[in-house]
Amino acid sequence: MKSWSIGVVGLVALAVIVAGTYGPPAVMVVIGVLAAAAVGVGWPHFLAVPAKKTLAAVIGLSGAASAVAAAFVPPPGFLDATPAFIGAGVVAVFVVQLIRGTGQAQRLESTLGSCAGVLLSCLGAGWIAGARFNGIKEMVLVAGLSAAVALLAGLLRWPDRVVAPLGIVAAGLVAPLAGLVFSDISIVPAIVVGVVVGSVLVSFRRMVTLRLGRLNFAAVLGMGVAPVWAVGALSYFIDKLLIY
Repeated sequence: MKSWSIGVVGLVALAVIVAGTYGPPAVMVVIGVLAAAAVGVGWPHFLAVPAKKTLAAVIGLSGAASAVAAAFVPPPGFLDATPAFIGAGVVAVFVVQLIRGTGQAQRLESTLGSCAGVLLSCLGAGWIAGARFNGIKEMVLVAGLSAAVALLAGLLRWPDRVVAPLGIVAAGLVAPLAGLVFSDISIVPAIVVGVVVGSVLVSFRRMVTLRLGRLNFAAVLGMGVAPVWAVGALSYFIDKLLIY
């Protein structure tokens, strides 16, 4: 599959996530579990590492548990359980590598890459926390629009040295406009959200352009969902630190 399809998958995932935050809590739990499963299945394929099924289970289960916990943990510590699931997932990755034994192919790449997958899968719980935070979903919408602009910029078939600053600047400009039109969020926090979210997403685009070989559907799905899902934690913490 073509690399641009990753951006399309990211846009679809983003639309589903943002729309889901406006529904009943159970909807976001289902979306969170599905997103974690997509990251779990696809991330090892994108990295092209061995033991894909086992690592997929570790990454997916860690993220799903983090999402469920974020939906039911009493306020205000919506993400209090997330570090525990990240730690458990990382430990599980090391256990998998120990079981594989010494001298196995791509052992270091598999360990480091899978730990990164656990982190991305678990951080997505921030979308659920952001939706629950004060019952106000304005920052979710601002972050979602910023992410959409960055993803659209990433679809341009221009060099990364052009697309990267374009995506960051565009996301940083759209965020305050969205804040003024759709919410009472002040300009500075909105700009921070836009720039941070845009920076993360265009960074993942660089990972795609550096990868050699064709991508299968699982790799496209995992790489399309992973960064979009993970930036939920960024919008939540910025909302909590700069606005609340």
